[in-house]
Amino acid sequence: MVHKLCQSIRDCPVAGHLSRRRLRAGRRLEVAAACDLRIAADNAHFGMPEVNVGVPSVVEAALLPRLIGWGRTSRLLLTAETIDAAKAEAWAWWRRSCRRPSSTRRSSVASKAIVEAAPLTVRAQKRLMRRWERLSLDEAVQAGIDALAQSVAEGEHLERMGAFINRKRK
Repeated sequence: MVHKLCQSIRDCPVAGHLSRRRLRAGRRLEVAAACDLRIAADNAHFGMPEVNVGVPSVVEAALLPRLIGWGRTSRLLLTAETIDAAKAEAWAWWRRSCRRPSSTRRSSVASKAIVEAAPLTVRAQKRLMRRWERLSLDEAVQAGIDALAQSVAEGEHLERMGAFINRKRK
């Protein structure tokens, strides 16, 4: 479903535009990545938390390296880090109207995030990201869909997804 929406946005003959005021994560950011223009408020935050719930970031996440580079994509997808609007703007991912200094994160925070993430999913995400480097965009999206199906079949997400959902309800 997300892929069809993103594909429609990308195939649309006019510019797709997304404007956000709140935290955006996961699939919503994939939809944003499919848009031509992205504008966010200065207090917005962005992240791809999938590795923390046991599934790889897939589908239009394949657009991220083309938007923000491989290093930043690796950082977001492998650590599930959330970045603020200032950093997102500095990365040319989003445009916002007000400037605020961005916060910095230590490498130990990133290492800890990777260690705490779902291990099979981190491996699957890394393999998928490497495949994206040599695939066309359409092939990379399909590879992501295939990786998601494999991840679900392996079941690593079941416990983590439940914990994630229950955390949101508290």
